[in-house]
Parts: sequence; structure tokens; C-alpha cells
Amino acid sequence: MSQTRATIADIAKEVGVSVPTVSKVLNGRLDVAASTRARVEEALARHSYRKPVAGPVNGAGPRLLDLVFHEAENLWAQEIITGVERVCGPQRIGVVLSELGGSHRPPQEWIDDVMARRPLGVLLVLSSLDETQQHQLSSRSIPFVVVDTQGEPPAGVPTVGSNNWNGGLAATRHLVQLGHRRIAVISGPDDMLCSRARVDGYRSAHDEVRLPRDPALVRWGNFDAESGYHHGRELLARPDRPTAIFAGSDYQALGVMRAARELGLRIPEDLSVVGYDNLPITEWFDPAITTVNQPLREMASLATQMLITLSTGGRPASTQVELGTELVTRASTAPPAATAAT
Repeated sequence: MSQTRATIADIAKEVGVSVPTVSKVLNGRLDVAASTRARVEEALARHSYRKPVAGPVNGAGPRLLDLVFHEAENLWAQEIITGVERVCGPQRIGVVLSELGGSHRPPQEWIDDVMARRPLGVLLVLSSLDETQQHQLSSRSIPFVVVDTQGEPPAGVPTVGSNNWNGGLAATRHLVQLGHRRIAVISGPDDMLCSRARVDGYRSAHDEVRLPRDPALVRWGNFDAESGYHHGRELLARPDRPTAIFAGSDYQALGVMRAARELGLRIPEDLSVVGYDNLPITEWFDPAITTVNQPLREMASLATQMLITLSTGGRPASTQVELGTELVTRASTAPPAATAAT
């Protein structure tokens, strides 16, 4: 029996169950014994079974797209949602939103629910699937695309991201060109690719002008305001405090700015601050925040269109896309010549 041509009947005969039982497993039905489901899934994986795409995956029902966040309670996630809706709205595709409570991998229960509702596809944001989960979706012809991968881009999985290294380089280079020589960086978790890439860009900006790097000025945390505040307080309380801080997110930048104000430091007179993401709210702060524009809406829209193309059996022009980033200069940065002695 050829692995590439195995049918539902072939799978049923090999496992020793009925064709309807295999069909139930494929459709995510839960009224199948766990041991039977496991045997069917193992056979599907062994034969690399993939359910043929025949018209809309949802048949006559509503067309759905699953959007999965590791965390969704912030304006960063709202930008992604807006980008997805820009594509799904005009095409009358409903969006099912899931939030994993900080986890970067969905539980099996979530996979079961997806298989049962059979969406056009799954869009994972800073999340990923293990090999078993990938095959479970692939065998049902449910494509998936990853936006802003947590780690290294998974082999063979379509991804859309941005040039985080260049963003870190541009932010730090801006501060160096202003004349700053003690520049701190607060990034996200050190096990996330985007966090490491931004810090690598920060280091490269130092290296290109042979500016010494102080390891004590490199901090890892979470991409939230609390992390920016905590590390900002520690950095700014040092006797040799930095004159500038590059924050790995706009939320971290807000935390840094609060810490600075509590310590009696003015921005940008006493401290320059650069954020990351260019969330719309950053231009309304006083001072408006210099930040790196990460095209979140464009990333989400492109990934959504890629997913829709895959759902119809098409092939996107590219399945590994990295969009550019650029610095947006506002009022939160200034030359250190304006820095008052503490």
C-alpha cells in the first residue's frame, strides 16, 4: 500500500476499524475511544495521509479562521487582529480568537476543537505546534501559518515576521549617533528569537563604531510595562546609570519612562528612550516616543492572505516572509549634551 495514496478505507482496514470510525477521527469527533483514536492517528501519520481539498473546507457552513495568541490582552495583539480583519472582513470569513494564557503551544484539547470545527486555516501568533499537532491539522487539510515565530522558523511551516535584528540596530545606531555612550537595552525573554535578534542588533551598533559594551546594561524580561519599570528602576539607580535605554517593546518603554520620572529624571533631557513596535498610542504620550516601526498589521494581513491561498490548494509566492522595520524618531530622544548631571 503506497503511503502517498492511502485512502480512508486503507487506513480503516489496517487499523481494524470501520470507515466511519476513521472519518470521525478525521473530523475531530470525540465519540471514539481514546485508544482507537490513537491507533488511527498513528496510521494517518505513518502514511502521511492528507485529506483532499474539495471546495471550501467548511462546506455550506460559515467560513472560519482560527487566530491563536500566546497572550492577547494588549494593544500589540489588537494590531494583529486589525490586520487579520482587513482581509477576513471583506471576504466574509469569521475569526475565532484563542488565547493560550502565556503558553507558546496549544493543548491537545484545542487541537480537537479545531479539527471539529474545521476552519479554513489556523494563524498562530508567537506560538507553534509540535510535530504530532502539525500532522493532525495537515491530515485534515487545515493549513497553518505562524506570525512572528517564538524560536527558529519551523522547517516547512509558512511564516511571516519582521527584521528584528535591523530594528535593534536602527534603534541603537540612532542613540549612538546622538552621542550616547552608555546605552542600556531591555529585551523580552532570552528564549525568544525576536528578543535575541533585537539585542544582537543592539550589539552590532556598538561594534560598528567600536563602542565598548557593558554586559550589565543588557537586561532580559517580558515585553510588558512592568518589566520595563523593574529593569528601568535598577538601571537608573546605578551610579553609572545609562544616558539612554532601548526598550524591546513600547510597553517596556512606558515602564522605563515611569521609572525615570519616579527617580526625578526628565525625558529626553536626562534620559533618552526608544521603544519598539510603533503602537498608535506612542505618538500621544508626552513626550511622544521614538520607536521602531514593526509593521504588525501588514504582517497579519499578509499571513492571513497566505493562509487563505493555502486553504484553496494554492501555493503562495513565498512561504518565508520577513518584512522591514524602520525607526520613527519623535521627542523621547535627544543628544546627551542635554543630559543634566545627577
